[in-house]
Amino acid sequence: MSQSYFAPRTQAERPEAPSASVSSDQQLRDVQEAYLEQKDRLVNALDSTKEILGDIKEFNHESWTVRYPRLREVEQQPTRRHGMRRSLSFADDPTTETDVVFSPAKGLTRSITLASVTDIPEEDDAAEQQSLADERLIPGSEDADFHVLRLDLKMGAQHAAASLVSQLEKTSIANLLDDRIASSMQHVDKLRVRVEDTSSKVLVTGDLNAGKSTFVNALLRREVMPIDQQPCTTAFCEVHDAAENSGMEEIHIIQEGAVYDMSDASTFTRAALSDLEDIVADNENTQQVIKLYLQDTRSPNESLLNNGIADISLIDAPGLNRDSIKTTAVFARQEEIDVVVFVVSAENHFTLSAKEFLLNASKEKAYVFIVVNKYEQIKNKDKCRRVVLEQIKQLSPRTYEDADDLVHFVDSVSGTQSQSFEDLEAALRSFVLVKRAKSKLNPASTYLSHLLSDINLLVGANAIVAQSELDRAREELSKARPVLEKMKNDHQTLDDVLEVTEEDGTRNASIRTKQRLSDALDRISHGLPAVDKFVAMPSYPGLLAVWDYARDVRKALLASLDMAVKLAEDDSRHIAVDGIRRISELEDQHLPEGVERSRRVFMPQAMFSPRASKDGRRRSRRSSGAVVAGGFHNLGIGLVHRSDLVQPTFFDLLDMPHYFGTDSSDSKESDDIAPTALGVVSVGLGALTMVGGQAVGARGLIEGIVRIADLLGNESARKWAAPVFGAFVVGATAYFVLELPSTIPRTVGRRIQRSLATPPDGQEVNEEATFVGGSAARISRETRKVLRLAAWDLKERFRTAMDERGREVKTAEDTERRATKALEKFKEVEGKTVDVRVHARLDQISA
Repeated sequence: MSQSYFAPRTQAERPEAPSASVSSDQQLRDVQEAYLEQKDRLVNALDSTKEILGDIKEFNHESWTVRYPRLREVEQQPTRRHGMRRSLSFADDPTTETDVVFSPAKGLTRSITLASVTDIPEEDDAAEQQSLADERLIPGSEDADFHVLRLDLKMGAQHAAASLVSQLEKTSIANLLDDRIASSMQHVDKLRVRVEDTSSKVLVTGDLNAGKSTFVNALLRREVMPIDQQPCTTAFCEVHDAAENSGMEEIHIIQEGAVYDMSDASTFTRAALSDLEDIVADNENTQQVIKLYLQDTRSPNESLLNNGIADISLIDAPGLNRDSIKTTAVFARQEEIDVVVFVVSAENHFTLSAKEFLLNASKEKAYVFIVVNKYEQIKNKDKCRRVVLEQIKQLSPRTYEDADDLVHFVDSVSGTQSQSFEDLEAALRSFVLVKRAKSKLNPASTYLSHLLSDINLLVGANAIVAQSELDRAREELSKARPVLEKMKNDHQTLDDVLEVTEEDGTRNASIRTKQRLSDALDRISHGLPAVDKFVAMPSYPGLLAVWDYARDVRKALLASLDMAVKLAEDDSRHIAVDGIRRISELEDQHLPEGVERSRRVFMPQAMFSPRASKDGRRRSRRSSGAVVAGGFHNLGIGLVHRSDLVQPTFFDLLDMPHYFGTDSSDSKESDDIAPTALGVVSVGLGALTMVGGQAVGARGLIEGIVRIADLLGNESARKWAAPVFGAFVVGATAYFVLELPSTIPRTVGRRIQRSLATPPDGQEVNEEATFVGGSAARISRETRKVLRLAAWDLKERFRTAMDERGREVKTAEDTERRATKALEKFKEVEGKTVDVRVHARLDQISA
């Protein structure tokens, strides 16, 4: 946008008419009033912007890790909206990209919308613009990158800043961005001081030997700055009106590290103007700041220093490409400068250091006053002008737009004798004094516009992230929350069902074991094996081997009981398998999708197997002294291997307690059997059998003979001796021939039954102390253990899954709250930036 200035005065116009003077004074007053009004608005905008930056900084610390967005060009595709397709990614996650449409808008604002928004049908322009405004997500800067908040890391020429930033973590990038925001807040404070300051600082800078000092001397109309063919200005020389120093012309050399205070002589050293050249030459390697107070006797309408409007300081800076230290100092100093007058040699054009300086200055100063020196020495002036203007167009577009007023081609050596220099001086005076809003306020306004645009780009991109996280959190909640509620409702039910499954399996195992073993004992009490088909009874070998026969019968019956116990264990295995199957069904019913099912494989054959102890030996298992399947005290030793049960006794051949009812535990059966002659004969036969079977020794035989002799000494007994003896012979013959082979299995079975139904000596009388009760207890405990382990595993996986769903829900809820808060915050920040722009009218400050 072209800016009009007061036209430079010619020699013929110097005598002014009174009416013209009045008109000029009134215009100056109007300009001054407009300047003060714009300054107040700008100060308020700076304060509001600093507050916004503080809110973002605090929000970044406490509530949201601010992401650093990047926009990358993609292959252009036709869109129904007026815009360019871009790919939005973030520095901490460059691989994740979102297609957006980057749309230009009026002023410094831009907008970015999701690419999908562009796929709506064509509408009229008004409706399209309204829809664009409604769906705008990111009002951004004038290009697809940041101006002020750009993260610029450089570690060698081979590393690009963007690639370095992308290798950092999310938190690290947020910290870098936080530092950049803090730096911007500090710069806003400096801008506020500059805007409030009634004076203006004009920095004259450029490359070495560009003629900066010559140009300054020409402006002052006197030879003050040292001039030589080689670089001689190594200090910052600030030229002020002597009126600020009580009208005295002198030099104040500021002490190194001190803050200059005119009223404090300890902060500076006084010197005469004539010593300036020696001072600069003697301190060539030090970075000095020198203040010069000069008198300008020209009228306020002609002088730049003594202008009657504002205090102006003219700063002659060292050359940019002298060394890196001096160049860095100039770069840093320009932050406190209101107007930059850049002197470039027409012979060299813009060097790399000059380009870098102008690009850096353009972040804040849209307008730079450019003096192309030594222009008259150029032969092809048109080419020189064209090349220089093309470079300015790239470096400072606003300056290029006002090139007629801001770019001047002069020869400073000829000074005031040149009409071009006259025009330059008038334009510079108008730019610095009359159009102070453009020269003094516009740099702050430009920086503020760029900063607000960067803020909108930052919060807009993060709003997309927040919306994405909010949508994802709500989607996760819609899936996880019902699952969690169902699991909470099913928790107690699952525990109850598992407990019932465990109790049912344990009870069924106990009942079936008791039933099977009771039936087995009943069978052996009738002389039959406890189970069919598995154990064969021994054959009767004859009278002389009856003792061995009784032992073999006992072993066979005990082996059949062991087999019955094994069958009872098999029954419990089937019960356990059924219980595991039910628990597996409960697993499928109650565990949510995505939860890994149990990898445990139930091996029924592992039940009742002996466990090895740590030292490799089999570990004994106590069973309260009860006779259990597998052994009395040691697991793995069956009934058939127990010596106390295998060895036969006299009563296996003649079960006296059974016949005479002396066993109280079998009194009913004893009452039903009356003593018979056969039974009486059996007594004697038993004695004889014991003799034949070597169960009775010689002593017992002698005692029997003596007793029989005593009996025969009785007369009554002698009378009955013959009949009794005859009956004995008949009964013994019948017993040995007919009854003994079938009586021994029954007798042995009954005795085994009674011994297993009686607790061992010293044991408390209870159900578990018996063979049936102990075996049922052992088998039911093993079944319970298996089912309890499976139930515990399911409970643990259910609890773990419920805890995981609870954490998922809590995380999603936290994300939802955080994203919602972030969206509200970003919307609030965007609204504040709009208010700042509207109330400050930043686009009008340069007008």
